Amino acid sequence: MRLFSRRRIYDSGFFLKRNIIALLLSVEIMLNAVNLTFVVFSNQHRQISGQIFVFFVLVVAAAEAAVGLALVIAIFRNRETLNVDRSNLLKW
Repeated sequence: MRLFSRRRIYDSGFFLKRNIIALLLSVEIMLNAVNLTFVVFSNQHRQISGQIFVFFVLVVAAAEAAVGLALVIAIFRNRETLNVDRSNLLKW
């Protein structure tokens, strides 16, 4: 029950924040919450498959963090702001 309430907090952090770095941080926290759930359930059912899946999720999260930070740096150099409302790079 507590995991679902924490997930709502992280989801609201993702949808309410307007800073790109805060959005990336919220995504990373959500991925870690899912990893914690996988580890708990795999331990409860005495299977290793959940922990193996967590390893792959961590690899994807590390790649996502590297690409995300590179995009943040590129956007900041171009727009000189990290506010999501002021970044309209995909608009014509």
